[in-house]
Amino acid sequence: MIAQGQLDEDGLSRLVAVFYERVRRDVELGPIFNDAIADWPAHLSKLTDFWHSVMLTSGRFKGNPMMKHLIHRARIRPDHFDRWLALWDTVTLEIMAPEHAAALQEKAQRIGESLKLALYYRPGNAARGAA
Repeated sequence: MIAQGQLDEDGLSRLVAVFYERVRRDVELGPIFNDAIADWPAHLSKLTDFWHSVMLTSGRFKGNPMMKHLIHRARIRPDHFDRWLALWDTVTLEIMAPEHAAALQEKAQRIGESLKLALYYRPGNAARGAA
């Protein structure tokens, strides 16, 4: 597949759709996401808004990703973030133009690290972070 997606509505919508289709089929990530999300079309729309806001500073996304991850903390392990990021890297390279893929990967890496730190490595969570 030729990487040519742009950082616009169509490119981000396609990226989110392809990426989360793969997440849903992933042996480790799929069960977590499929159990947590009842309405995939609505969730994909919200995720597209998230990436639109993150990458294009549009302010379209309204929500609290940290709280959503905290709700599912018992099922999420720190290594799940690494698996998610590896899959994200693969799909962004397939779907997006190289410069956009790199920017999306860098942003996702920072977001993932922030989520991991907040969920597992803050004071009082030392025992969970060691898992």
